[in-house]
Amino acid sequence: MKYWFVVALLMVSFFTRAEEPLQAVQIYTQDELLDLIKKNKHLERVKADRCQLTRDIEDRAVKLHLPAYEFLYGDMLAWGVCVDRDAELGMYYIRESAKQGLVAAIEQLGRYYHQGTFVQKDEEKAYTYILRAAELGNLNAQLRLIDMQLEGNGSPYDFENAYRWLHHAVIADKKIHNQAAQKLKKLEQLMHPKAVKAAKARAY
Repeated sequence: MKYWFVVALLMVSFFTRAEEPLQAVQIYTQDELLDLIKKNKHLERVKADRCQLTRDIEDRAVKLHLPAYEFLYGDMLAWGVCVDRDAELGMYYIRESAKQGLVAAIEQLGRYYHQGTFVQKDEEKAYTYILRAAELGNLNAQLRLIDMQLEGNGSPYDFENAYRWLHHAVIADKKIHNQAAQKLKKLEQLMHPKAVKAAKARAY
């Protein structure tokens, strides 16, 4: 008798929890979403919110053409997060976001072309995107740009700007700070001393 009583209680508890409504999640503000994208936690956040905002995100990307939401929706499609995976459509929305000047989208396109993610590797396209994102202050792009230059991509005329951008970047993470210093030291060996001096002298 006691056994069936315990089983009944467990079943009531299970179904009660299952029927509990999801707590409403507020759509992200533009600044909040941009901060999530900067930290590369945008997809993680969408999953943590149990995909409740999928329709809102889609509307802001497809109907309103908001660049941050185009980027988010594109990434969701590309990786199959909360939606059926469609890498081609996902890349379309990431490109649309980049066209509107979202730096994270520009950097990501450059990274994808450099790595061959979803697209065929294309060093020339990758360099163009990465150079632009680095110029706009994206740290990941600034780090990758020097790597690409050390691999022989781009023009030596770009070295001074690449050195300047990374040399004057504010980097709180000690590990990344050390990585930047090592990359700068390697690039410095390919530059004229006057170019290095000029790059260090002025931030922009």
